[in-house]
Amino acid sequence: MNREYHKWFSQHLQRDMELLVFGHSGRAVIFFPTRMARFYDYENWGIIASLSAQIENGELQIFCVDSVDGESFYNDEVFPSVRIDRHLQYEKYLLEEVLPLIYQKNNGNYIETAGCSMGAYHAINLALKYPWLFKKAVGISGRYDLTQNIGDFRDLLDGFHSDGVYFNMPTQYIANLNDDQLLSAVRNMEIILAVGETDPFLNDNQHLSNLLWKKGIRNQFHTWESNAHRPHYWRKMAPMYI
Repeated sequence: MNREYHKWFSQHLQRDMELLVFGHSGRAVIFFPTRMARFYDYENWGIIASLSAQIENGELQIFCVDSVDGESFYNDEVFPSVRIDRHLQYEKYLLEEVLPLIYQKNNGNYIETAGCSMGAYHAINLALKYPWLFKKAVGISGRYDLTQNIGDFRDLLDGFHSDGVYFNMPTQYIANLNDDQLLSAVRNMEIILAVGETDPFLNDNQHLSNLLWKKGIRNQFHTWESNAHRPHYWRKMAPMYI
């Protein structure tokens, strides 16, 4: 299996960023890490190995990106507006630095986003905001409104609300999305949501799926036994949905 390590100084984030590429051709997948995890964790957890047949066959080329969640949503030392601003800098890094690498390594005809846990939020949010760039989005064990208190998971913006927050919480902005051009682009994407039947984010996933259907946006919604919020389950889910 082709494996590449890339590192460069990001102009948008003003820090070094790293990522791993697995595979040589096929559908390009931006694979976002879980909460506070790193770009190498999917490899360490055996999730990349679970996709090895598709990768080696040239069906998939996986780009395991890093995140800056510790500097954005989980940075309690700064005001919430600074957290969302840092997230938007990360978004620019993805769009203006990672995507060009994908276009260089891949023909770019088919790019999808995917992620587990917090990575699912990033995958779904990015694809819904820029649907003309992506063909598919996969969210596994995700949470799609970070301003809600859900079980032991608190509001990551501490009650702060702004346009920046609103336009980065899928279950908030999808409900009011009326732009025909944008809706048309979203409807052309394949969207898959998967979550455990006892996962605290189950209702959030059902809510997003229902909102999408109300806007005429087809999506697949899959529930798994128990919590299913662990690498053991993600190793099974990844080959089925990505």
